[in-house]
Amino acid sequence: MGTRGVPALVDTTPAKTILVYRNGDPFYVGRRVVLPRRRAATFEALLEQLTEQVPVPFGVRRLFTPTRGRPVLELAALQAGGKYVAAGRERFQKLDYIHIVPRKPAKMRKLKEIKPVVHCDIKVPSRWQTYHRTSRHIHVFTNGRLFIPPTKIIIPKFSLTEWNSVLAMIGEKVFPLGGVRKLFTMNGHLLDNSKDLQDQHFYVAAGLESFKYFPYWKSPNVPSEVQQKYADIEKHSRRKKKEDSKGKEPPKHDNIPPRAQDSVFYAKEGQKKTLVEPLIQGGAEGDVYKAQTPNMETQGVPEVTEDQYVQVEVPLDQRPAEIVKEVEEIHDDAPDFESNKRLSRTSARIKKWLHFLKKNNMTW
Repeated sequence: MGTRGVPALVDTTPAKTILVYRNGDPFYVGRRVVLPRRRAATFEALLEQLTEQVPVPFGVRRLFTPTRGRPVLELAALQAGGKYVAAGRERFQKLDYIHIVPRKPAKMRKLKEIKPVVHCDIKVPSRWQTYHRTSRHIHVFTNGRLFIPPTKIIIPKFSLTEWNSVLAMIGEKVFPLGGVRKLFTMNGHLLDNSKDLQDQHFYVAAGLESFKYFPYWKSPNVPSEVQQKYADIEKHSRRKKKEDSKGKEPPKHDNIPPRAQDSVFYAKEGQKKTLVEPLIQGGAEGDVYKAQTPNMETQGVPEVTEDQYVQVEVPLDQRPAEIVKEVEEIHDDAPDFESNKRLSRTSARIKKWLHFLKKNNMTW
């Protein structure tokens, strides 16, 4: 038996690789496409493969050479490592496709931080940087509860934009009556904006009630510098009150001895006027119910005097006493109703008879 050769079951020919540009696009960098024999068996299959990989309007329908624009009509005309232009149904647009270079990505510019204008050697951060970039570390007392130590609260920078969120965050650790609705300084100044919050400062949280003035700054948790600051403020306010009280002189009573002034039976100026006196003096002719200033509508109108025939109702306790008869006396004094009725009838008949006689000139 003769020996047979091994059949070639696997195609070992390498696949072609081409570079495809897009027609009329000077910024499109060429797309490298691999053409295996099994997938791109025909030229129409090659065009379908290019449609999937190169974004051309209405799909790839034609293929051109990049320099002269000659159309490629079959697979055999394609060269490995060649460059071609994919187009739709439009005409070939002549451009320098071979020298299209990918653009370098633009460098992102770093946002420079706004720095304050420095006029001296003291370095102080700007208000913009302090307000927007840093969080706040504050210590909060409870209103009216002096013996409760202050609570340290860290407020992040994103919560400083809304004042209600700041109060809500404080209310999670401090519990006044009704929740945290107000925030005061230790001397009673009301805060209504997060811009007034300062780092490492002490505040008093309150609910709906008013601020209660207590020496919160005397707490042992408050630093000595802050205690000295508020002690000086309190001394200054006391001196100012004393100076104001000295400026007002008390009323002098030259003719009255000092013992009489301190006596219980001495009528002072504030006790001389009674409640009845201004009412009598204010009304006209001593009448309490008359207005001090007359109404404009009633000026010039004549006053109506009281008539003697007007019936006046007098209270029962001011009426004169009347004698009340007994029931038996009333029945005795009253005449008989039937007898009176008969007498009236007989008298009426007699009068008619006399009138008839006089009319006919007759005598009784």
